[in-house]
Amino acid sequence: MLTVDFDRLGLHPGDRVLDLGCGAGRHAFEMYRRGADVTAFDQDADELAGVAEMFGAMAQEGQGAADGARAVEGDALHLPFADASFDRVVAAEVLEHIPNDTRAITELVRVLRPGGTIAVTVPRYWPERLCWALSDAYHEVEGGHVRIYRADGLAGQLTQAGLEVTGRDHAHALHAPYWWLKCAVGVDDDANPMVKGYHRLLVWDLMKKPALTRTAEHLLNPVLGKSVVLYARKPA
Repeated sequence: MLTVDFDRLGLHPGDRVLDLGCGAGRHAFEMYRRGADVTAFDQDADELAGVAEMFGAMAQEGQGAADGARAVEGDALHLPFADASFDRVVAAEVLEHIPNDTRAITELVRVLRPGGTIAVTVPRYWPERLCWALSDAYHEVEGGHVRIYRADGLAGQLTQAGLEVTGRDHAHALHAPYWWLKCAVGVDDDANPMVKGYHRLLVWDLMKKPALTRTAEHLLNPVLGKSVVLYARKPA
C-alpha cells in the first residue's frame, strides 16, 4: 500500500533516495524496484532486519542492483549522512511519532541536495482527530502519535525549514472507516466480526485492485483520505 506518488516526487532510476522511518519497507521496496539507490532508515532493528532480507531477495531476483539498497539503523534527529547526500527523500507516516519534529525536518532538509525533492505524509487532521476522540489507546502507546497535523501548518514548517512546497494530495480513503471502527470497538480487538470483515475487504482491494474500489477511493480521497501528502523541493 503506497502513499507517495513517485512520479510527483520526480523519482528516476539511479536517484539516491532516503526512506526515513521506513518501517516494513513498503516505499523502499517500490523505489528499489524502480531502479533507485535506496537507503531505508529506521530505529527499529527488527523491522530493518526484515527490510534488509527483502532487499537481498529482490536483488537475487533481478529486481534491483545488488549494491543498490541498504538498511540503516539510527536516530531521525541525528542522521548519519553528509549534507546533500540524497536526490529524493520520503518521510511517510513518521513525523507524527517524533516529539521534536522541527529537528527531524531540519535533518531531512540538510541531507537533501539542492534541487532535490521530498514527500512527507502524515495522518490527515479530521480523520485523525476522530480516532483520538474515539480511543485513547489509539495514540497513548509507546512510540504512538504525539500530535495531529493540519496540512497548512505542516506546509508552513517545511517552508520555514527552507523548502518550496509544490503540491498536496490525499490517500487511503477506504482505510479511514476501518480505523474509526477499530477505535470504537477497541484498537486491540482484531477478533471483532466487523473489524475482521472490513480487514478482509481491504486485503481483497489491495491484492485484486478491482475497478470499483479503486474508483471509489480515488473519488473519496479528497474528502475522506486518511493521509495527507506534501511534495516539496529544496531550492537549487
